[in-house]
Amino acid sequence: MAADFDPEDKYSWYFGPLNREETNEILIPEKEPGVFLVRESQSIRGDFVLCVKEENKISHYIINKITNPAGITRFRIGDQEFSDIPSLLNFYKTHYLDTTSLIKPAKRAKYVAKFDFTGKDPEDLPFKKGDVLELISKDEKEWWTCRNSQGDVGQIPVPYVTKFDPNNPPIPSQRPISEPPGYIDPQKPSIKDITLPARALVIQQRIPNLYDKTQLKLEKGDIVLVTKMNSNGQWEGEINGRKGVFPFTHVRFTDNENSTS
Repeated sequence: MAADFDPEDKYSWYFGPLNREETNEILIPEKEPGVFLVRESQSIRGDFVLCVKEENKISHYIINKITNPAGITRFRIGDQEFSDIPSLLNFYKTHYLDTTSLIKPAKRAKYVAKFDFTGKDPEDLPFKKGDVLELISKDEKEWWTCRNSQGDVGQIPVPYVTKFDPNNPPIPSQRPISEPPGYIDPQKPSIKDITLPARALVIQQRIPNLYDKTQLKLEKGDIVLVTKMNSNGQWEGEINGRKGVFPFTHVRFTDNENSTS
């Protein structure tokens, strides 16, 4: 079977901080070999794990993030090294790991909204009661990253959703968006009413493809000047004169600064 996925679409294959047991629960029901996902390593901070449905087993391949003598970050799996994870996945589209190559990302869990949510911050994903959302990653206990049917990505409050039942599909709400009376949103570390351009703290390192000049490299602790917040979750910004796009999940707006004007 030919591979059917875009390695550059991180939201299709990256599942965030899953453990081995949670990963197996996702992959074991898959019938075809070659279904995969990438998760964060639970044992080595900063490393990743490529998890693959193979013939009669689930394999977990560690991806080490290393820095070579020239100071360049590389991603190593076995005896192979790559400039980034998309390049690694592209390689294994046409090369076997053990018993299979990579065919397609695993199916993502879906959740249905119990209430309307307008969103309070730029990184939030608004939705209406009955909307079906695709889980991207469980970043925090009360806040997850999800994607809606239009492809917009953002954070949602976990108490507002429940597991989607395909045998009992919801009827989307036609009412104006309104949140449940008396319900208090879970607290989230960001500020309201952001005015752009605004400074944000990088909370997660990001090493983009060396040949894609549109992407912005992020180092943890950097301050990025956010200039545009696109609804697809790819924001635009600048660090020390370098401009580019980056995933909104890698930054948090600073507490005491919401505008540079």
